Amino acid sequence: MKIPLFIKKLAPKFAFVRKRYVDAIHNGLVWEMQISRSREDVPPELVLQFDADKNTDEFLSVYEQPEPLVSICVTTYNRAELLVNRALHSLINQTYKNIEIIVIGDQCTDNTEELVGKCGDPRIRFINLEERGVYPPEGKNRWMVAGTKPINKALELAQGDFICHCDDDDEFDLTKVEKLVKFMLAEKPHFIWHPINQEMLSGEWELNVCDTLIMGSVCTSSMFYHRWFKRVLWDVEAWRFKEPGDWNRVRRMKYIGMTKLRYPEPLIRHHKERTQHSV
Repeated sequence: MKIPLFIKKLAPKFAFVRKRYVDAIHNGLVWEMQISRSREDVPPELVLQFDADKNTDEFLSVYEQPEPLVSICVTTYNRAELLVNRALHSLINQTYKNIEIIVIGDQCTDNTEELVGKCGDPRIRFINLEERGVYPPEGKNRWMVAGTKPINKALELAQGDFICHCDDDDEFDLTKVEKLVKFMLAEKPHFIWHPINQEMLSGEWELNVCDTLIMGSVCTSSMFYHRWFKRVLWDVEAWRFKEPGDWNRVRRMKYIGMTKLRYPEPLIRHHKERTQHSV
């Protein structure tokens, strides 16, 4: 039987509607699963505390600062030259100057401390942990949570009104902090994320638009948030949920009730981790 022309013309629209419907069901099921997980690993008292704090003068005061302090937390392990020449170079040269850079070594045994000291920037604080974190054996599970111990130490030390992070092999756009501070003060969300320029295995670069805050659309270096959330720590057991530590943490922050906004520009270059199973 010959299909009428008008049906042929409508077919693409039906396919688009069907895809939107299937995507909506999928996203709903994923969120239900995330809620179920979060009930297990988010203390109910933390949710209640956030609900009590979010409208207080102290909480809201960070949005009234003319030049709020931004803490940039960096963790590293035996990649001194990469850390200094790529990550720290992009942080020291930010157009926004009211920052503190907290670098925590996961018991580095190379010359990290020496090279960081040669940066000569008083805004940098370096601490090398006396003991490494305890992580799963080499492989994907280890990659998901390696660096948990130093990143939580960095959060403990952070004094900023707003907090962000930079992996030791990533680099910030030099205007990143300035743009996100301006956006944060204007729109007053609790959390911002943005697109990512990411390196592929081939060595080519690809834009991840990160249009929805889901796993795979946010990384450690692309989050920027209110200081209240420093109490939500990275979880070294995140691998048990098959979640990278950064997404595991964001998922819990979403459950607590943070408001979130996407900034439209890509503001980091996320380099492919070529030694991730041995860190």
